[in-house]
Amino acid sequence: MENGYYAGWGTLALINAGIAQGKNRSGLNWFLLSLLLGPLATFILVISDKLPERS
Repeated sequence: MENGYYAGWGTLALINAGIAQGKNRSGLNWFLLSLLLGPLATFILVISDKLPERS
């Protein structure tokens, strides 16, 4: 059962990285942050606004 917990947490971190990139944020930074914060990082990403495009 513990292996499923780690797989789910890692999958959530990958999903958060994708969400972060969609909001013009660093996917790697959010992946690493998500490994620590998990669902809290998802919540923060969902409520945050999309950053403007850099030129």
